[in-house]
Amino acid sequence: MPDRGKIDPAFFAERIAPRLGAERNDVALGPTAGVDFGLLNLDGTGLAVATDPISVLPELGFERAGRFALHVALSDVAVAGVAPSHLAISFSLPESVGDDEFDALWTGIHEECEALGTSIVTGHTARYPGAEFPWVGAATAMGVCDPETVVRPDGARPGDRLLVTRGPAVETAGLFASLYPEQLGERGLAPETVADAADGLDEARLVRDAVAAAEAGDVSAMHDATEGGLLGACCEMAASAGVRFEIDAAAAPTRSGVAAVCDVLGIDPWTVTSSGTLVLAVPPADAAAVRRAIDARGTPVAEVGRVVEGSGVRFRDEEWTEPPRDESWDAYAELAGTE
Repeated sequence: MPDRGKIDPAFFAERIAPRLGAERNDVALGPTAGVDFGLLNLDGTGLAVATDPISVLPELGFERAGRFALHVALSDVAVAGVAPSHLAISFSLPESVGDDEFDALWTGIHEECEALGTSIVTGHTARYPGAEFPWVGAATAMGVCDPETVVRPDGARPGDRLLVTRGPAVETAGLFASLYPEQLGERGLAPETVADAADGLDEARLVRDAVAAAEAGDVSAMHDATEGGLLGACCEMAASAGVRFEIDAAAAPTRSGVAAVCDVLGIDPWTVTSSGTLVLAVPPADAAAVRRAIDARGTPVAEVGRVVEGSGVRFRDEEWTEPPRDESWDAYAELAGTE
């Protein structure tokens, strides 16, 4: 198991996959490397399910932090092409959290769920000694669906076009610019550059983009560019589908301020987490319609490559078969003063 971040496919295959509790006929899709949701088939009604940690960063302001944490939790159901319909959420909060702070946090979550049509159906809320920010709980998102129309991250097929929304490192740059503007300024970034990058954090949302894409045409596969970034998402998608991705990095959208923040921190934007950025594999006949649907939402989207026979990812004249190590963890530790 790595010191920081998610486990790799080998750890999953050796230690987790052989022990998954009881076998049930209604589990249409169980835990699978590179696939971030499960699927139940309940007599013809599907339920896509995904669980994620809840990360709350008080420095963002509790309401903003709640909205950000919620979208991270909902994304893994949305990439199935399914609108998140229900949410279960649990908080294990530090004893220092006051009632007004929790009220702001919960307001952000409630208002965003209400706008998305997501009902909160159960949960747990408590303060505990030893609990620390940012990791203060977990959430399970669910989406009622037709099990036959679910989009899987491992569904890419040769001939598909590869689309990317928003671009690399929008989340990482936005998060660091929001949390550490002074440190970035001391490294030579202008205040307006830092502020521009920080604004990107509020754009790190993909629920509506993913649902719009799935409704617009046939989508072979979708994946959220979380740990390992866009390159990591491409590696996971290619490996799980048994195909090869050929990527043109220069074709991807790039948000203002992102490259500057990544440059001063010495991190590659393509290898760091960017929750809210989608990678889509789409058949050529549907690529234009899917792009129009995403673009109509005001979300930047571009074609960055194609799926071919073979294996691995061709990126910047290099071959990749495994997701890269996510450099954002080291940058976060340095900026936070823990290294």
